Amino acid sequence: MRHLTLIPVALVGSLALSACAEKPDETVERAFQEVNVVDENDLNDVMLTVADPNEAVNYFSRSTKQFPNRIDLQRGLALSLIRAKRNVEGVAAWKKVVGMSGATSEDKVALADAQIRVGEWTAAEKTLDSVPPTHETFKRYRLEGMVADANKEWTKADSYYETALGLTTKPAGVMNNWGYSKLSRGDFSGAERLFGQAIRQDPSLFTAKNNLVLARGAQRTYSLPVIPMDQTERAELLHTMALTAIKQGDVQTGEALLREAIDTHPQHFEEASRSLRAIENG
Repeated sequence: MRHLTLIPVALVGSLALSACAEKPDETVERAFQEVNVVDENDLNDVMLTVADPNEAVNYFSRSTKQFPNRIDLQRGLALSLIRAKRNVEGVAAWKKVVGMSGATSEDKVALADAQIRVGEWTAAEKTLDSVPPTHETFKRYRLEGMVADANKEWTKADSYYETALGLTTKPAGVMNNWGYSKLSRGDFSGAERLFGQAIRQDPSLFTAKNNLVLARGAQRTYSLPVIPMDQTERAELLHTMALTAIKQGDVQTGEALLREAIDTHPQHFEEASRSLRAIENG
């Protein structure tokens, strides 16, 4: 029994010493601060991923007004503006981030991405030139390839796209970019091959499907490729192929493809119907 009474006495002594070393108010305040930091980080992540982009913009706009020197919040605002497709504002936001203490090479790459979105190709090239060569990322090389394309520097573009492919586990997007580069320079068979590879990597990538039809149509191959597509996609691809045929002077083929597109679409296909009326009216 004597030993049992010693335990609470020891505990009381321990608590007393703790109280002497630290004021209770300070302990509680620090605990709340730690909880708030965790909650805020979680909320920031939610805003950058699953939240509505414009809601995220409002959230980070309020936060940056309260804490203007926090680069993580300024970065969140810039990311949210791009997600919301408010690209002009996004460029300004990324410029602010890049000018802050603690800015990284990845921030500069993000600025270049935003500049490309608004068509500022020369500025994007200058921004990418300021990124150290040791910063070797998929996004950096994909953007370098796009800038080289804009400058018609095809050898550079091929090199950058090839490097980018080796730095990602999701290559469909860059394959589509590279394919469009080949298409724009007249290498239709090379473009067709890359679009096909992009679709195999991501069967849901409709842009690559549409580009594949353009590449085949440019070679006067007016049959749809064997790729995954639903009924609506099939109708839209037939419409793309029809317009390609018409632009190349194969008007009768284009007209037949337009009729097939209209018949295939599960709903009224106004765009194809309008194209068909234009042909019928001469």
